[in-house]
Amino acid sequence: MLLLNEVQNRNGLRVKLSEFEKNQLYGELLSHFGLIGGLNICEALERAWQDPYMKSEIENFILAWLKKRVKKVRGEYRI
Repeated sequence: MLLLNEVQNRNGLRVKLSEFEKNQLYGELLSHFGLIGGLNICEALERAWQDPYMKSEIENFILAWLKKRVKKVRGEYRI
């Protein structure tokens, strides 16, 4: 998931996620932005990522999701 890597790099984060967690994040991201079930969801997400406002919203969603995950599993992940 390139978006996750870019968000982590831009914010200096080092959070390791399992494939299950990455899929969970991706699914919640698609659902949150109303892209789940649509055609060409990867293209739609890429287009959204190109828009400055949507990019900011997607990044904020990913950061909030990661913070929630870290609080939930304290000590298992290092930031």
